[in-house]
Amino acid sequence: MISILRFVGVLNASVWFGSAVFFTMAVGPAFFSPEMIQLLGKPRAGAAAQLLLSRYFTLHLFCGLTALGHLIVGWLYSGKPAERWLLSIVTSVMILGSVGGGWLLPKMRQLHAAKYDARSTPALRETSARSFSAWHGVSQGLNLIALVALGGFFWRTMNPPDAPIFVSANKFRG
Repeated sequence: MISILRFVGVLNASVWFGSAVFFTMAVGPAFFSPEMIQLLGKPRAGAAAQLLLSRYFTLHLFCGLTALGHLIVGWLYSGKPAERWLLSIVTSVMILGSVGGGWLLPKMRQLHAAKYDARSTPALRETSARSFSAWHGVSQGLNLIALVALGGFFWRTMNPPDAPIFVSANKFRG
């Protein structure tokens, strides 16, 4: 049972961290590469990136719930509560993902649409472009924080604390 539990924890942490790195370093920048902008045009490339962002935030939530479930099952199985900082990381990244997907992404979609809407006034397009850039910077900063936190979570999942060498007889569970 403990090996299955460990496998699920490591698999979830690696998928969560790996997807965050892959999206941040490869997928996101690919949508704003000269080739993609030439293929789709700047407005469509941004809209396509936003579609993938919604899936990315859903993945954050799914992996976070899996990590919480894993920590709870580990606590119930071993009788030892999970470390507080580990729970803090998982809940913080889930909150960042929920804020990003539930509040920041819709706001950025609205600003992106106004930025490229031909019916908008030039002043509105300019204001929307500046606001979009500011919120995009906030989004990237939050993503960087989540990436660092997920790196710490992944490290801890891969390197659990050492078990004590001597265990009293009443600690064994059948």
